[in-house]
Amino acid sequence: MEEKIAYKKKLHQHCITIIKQRMNAAMESMQNAQAAANSEEKSSAGDKYETSRAMSHLEKDMHSRQLTANQLELAALLTVDCNKIYTSVLKGSIVNCNEITFFIAAGLGKISFEGETMYVLSPNAPVAKSLLHKVAGNSVHFNNKELIILTLF
Repeated sequence: MEEKIAYKKKLHQHCITIIKQRMNAAMESMQNAQAAANSEEKSSAGDKYETSRAMSHLEKDMHSRQLTANQLELAALLTVDCNKIYTSVLKGSIVNCNEITFFIAAGLGKISFEGETMYVLSPNAPVAKSLLHKVAGNSVHFNNKELIILTLF
């Protein structure tokens, strides 16, 4: 049991690191887009200048939205209690199915952790919703595949 909790805590910390890296990349991209907008020299063809500045601002806005989305995912992840072992699928569960492993915590998608590929899902993701409250031995259908819950904790 302690081994499973330690694994979950390590995975949780790995997910936090991934989100923080994504946040840093988004902030850096925002700064680069702002710098590009600021450095555009006004040419004799004013339209080119305005178009270039507008494109830089659009890029900055896109990265700003990515940053906000990552901040929300981090907030969701920080509410996950990694000290519990679950017997039915809930937020904070690690779910080992016949073909795939899920961590129901935040919407990070496919990640690699300790040599394994797994999916870190928001509890609001369709497959996570179909897994909620299921127990080992239950199955769900997703993408025309039957996923059988082998273990969860």
